[in-house]
Amino acid sequence: MWKDYNFPVYLLSETSTSIVQQAAIASENSKMSYTKVVSEFDLVMQTTKSGTHNSDSCLKEGTCLPLGGYSVWSALPPINLSSSPKPKPIVLVITSMDSASFFRDKSLGAESPISGLIAMLAVVDALSHVDGLAELNKQLVFLVLTGEAWGYLGSRRFFEEFDQQSDAIKGLNLTTIEMVMEIGSVGMSFSQGTKTFFAHTAGATTSVNETLSALYSAQDSMPGNVMVRKASTSNPGVPPSSLMTFLTKKPEISGIVLEDFDSTFSNKFYHSHLDGLSNINSSSIVAAASLVARTLYIQAGGSDPLALNSINVNASLVEELLSCLLDCEPGLSCELVKRYISPSTTCPNHYVGVVLGEPSTARYPIYAGDISRFVWNFMADKTALPSTNASSLCPKHCNGDNELCIRQEAVEKGVCVISSTRYVPAYSTRLKYEPEGWKVLASNSSDMMGIKDPVWTESNWDMIQVRVYTVQDGAYDRVILLLGIVVTLLAYLLIVVGRTLVRKALKRD
Repeated sequence: MWKDYNFPVYLLSETSTSIVQQAAIASENSKMSYTKVVSEFDLVMQTTKSGTHNSDSCLKEGTCLPLGGYSVWSALPPINLSSSPKPKPIVLVITSMDSASFFRDKSLGAESPISGLIAMLAVVDALSHVDGLAELNKQLVFLVLTGEAWGYLGSRRFFEEFDQQSDAIKGLNLTTIEMVMEIGSVGMSFSQGTKTFFAHTAGATTSVNETLSALYSAQDSMPGNVMVRKASTSNPGVPPSSLMTFLTKKPEISGIVLEDFDSTFSNKFYHSHLDGLSNINSSSIVAAASLVARTLYIQAGGSDPLALNSINVNASLVEELLSCLLDCEPGLSCELVKRYISPSTTCPNHYVGVVLGEPSTARYPIYAGDISRFVWNFMADKTALPSTNASSLCPKHCNGDNELCIRQEAVEKGVCVISSTRYVPAYSTRLKYEPEGWKVLASNSSDMMGIKDPVWTESNWDMIQVRVYTVQDGAYDRVILLLGIVVTLLAYLLIVVGRTLVRKALKRD
């Protein structure tokens, strides 16, 4: 995917493929040998303009836009911004919602990373039904990142926003993070009939051992064939993941990446348009979500066995999320998604997209994509407390520090709730937006993250089109030309002969 090719490559949709096949069959069966069917693909990318073959130059010329979007974080229970009690240690759960592939609009990423995203949403839903979370001694925070498939720009920008103390991180104190748990690829965990997950660890031994102990306790409390193992000590470290950004920024942090593989990456369709719904199993995701949900309850200080055993993941919700986020039927037009947002398209696509306009730290950014808006609304809903302004106009009268307006796209006035759920801009830390456009900043040699931060951009381009039409064969055109010349010569000769005969006839008279 990272190589340069001097020829275009197109992936046809099922409809386009059918049209081209029918045209080919018609051409093959045609008895008119002087015609043939032609398929023409129309795509013009503006960065083919001379001298704009890198991000810096094309951003200056305005022929491209930076890759990016909006990440989402949410706290369960909501963080009280109106008072300032001693902050609890944070258990941060992260996953990502974007993928990449050779074909931009076919970036499904079912196994990597959407299985992890669906598992997290199921975890949030399961824990939202548990009573007494506010009394536990640790704060649960869930973070869904975008842009991770492109140089981890989402997690890099997340820390940048924290360093700048932006409104997007308001109420979240990253210095109190005690443990990071990342839900990675969890859709293919079957091994000899047992759903087996591997914990890849990094950081302080004490915190890691506590988390491993919580994982083992959660495993023991679960019915069925579910097993969690510590990844092989021969591994060079954690697999490629967002946790690496956290370890770079905060080396003292401890973390675990939960995956369905140990030493060998198992997703043969990674970053391919073939990483679709058929590449994962819903029961594997349900098992991973159940394991994580119970682990988080134990990690947060929960000790009630009855409450632990009552934590169950909604398998129907997982199935619904799979059909909404990984299939075109029903796709984003499914009831669950339309309960929260009005999607701009039906077929889901997890490509990160581009940043339109100035990045915003507002509560409701204008250009947030469909998936980000759905995740924001879903998590805000599941982690919310009822608001005293629930019947007020939303979002006009829903403006307290802890108040948000959810489902405002789906219903006429939305619903006001109390929730610590925020959008976080996700784009390269080496980019700065100015009134005249984007500016690429020089790499900061003192910042390890800045040195490695690439600046990914996408060319401006129009709609890709394929046209199928019939043209005459070139040989037939040459024959017609030759006949035309012959007719012209004959006509000339006839005119000359006719004029001669007319003159002779006039002389006799």
